[in-house]
Amino acid sequence: MTIYRIPDDLRTLIFDIDSTLYTNSFYAFEQVDVQIRHFAHLRGIQENEARKMMTEYRKKWSRQHGGKKISLGNAFTAFGIPLETSIKWRKELIEPAKFLSRDEKLREVLVRLKKSYKLICVTNNPVLPAKKTLKALGVSDVLQTIIGLDTCRKSKPAEEPIRLAARIMNSQIGQCLSIGDRYDIDIALPLELGMGGILVDGVAEVYQLPAILSL
Repeated sequence: MTIYRIPDDLRTLIFDIDSTLYTNSFYAFEQVDVQIRHFAHLRGIQENEARKMMTEYRKKWSRQHGGKKISLGNAFTAFGIPLETSIKWRKELIEPAKFLSRDEKLREVLVRLKKSYKLICVTNNPVLPAKKTLKALGVSDVLQTIIGLDTCRKSKPAEEPIRLAARIMNSQIGQCLSIGDRYDIDIALPLELGMGGILVDGVAEVYQLPAILSL
């Protein structure tokens, strides 16, 4: 865990979902790869060729942008796949319940956090698969508000979903804390905007948040 900043007047916790609220490397890989395989089949190319194309493009983009990372949805646009199509694919192809199960410890932690803070999720997946993920984890009733790729038609890192999260929670930017597993995607921009930021390496570090926030 890396704690970059915790606001003095903290009101709202903004959670990423994938690889933040669960730790499952196979599922994290599969929900990306299933889209790349689908892309390969539509283009009539080999799956490995599609994987290589996407990997090389994302590496090139990173080199050209000072080491920053690009989201899968934004990367697909370079291959003529608009975000609307990417959203459709994710709704159809991603099934979290096949890979994830109820996490009582996560539920206990989130319930505890919710007594002191407002909680919201901002994800680069559409709302539907995000809801399915939270349901599989057994926390959908605790984390009820989700901003997804289909909410703003913008993929993190982008200001729109982050600013919308603050507005929905009726909080100032400086009263929000972003929690996620990828610095360039989940943390860097919120810090620039004046939010707090905590980088986690999976759900085991999310379990530590009540202690970090002195609850």
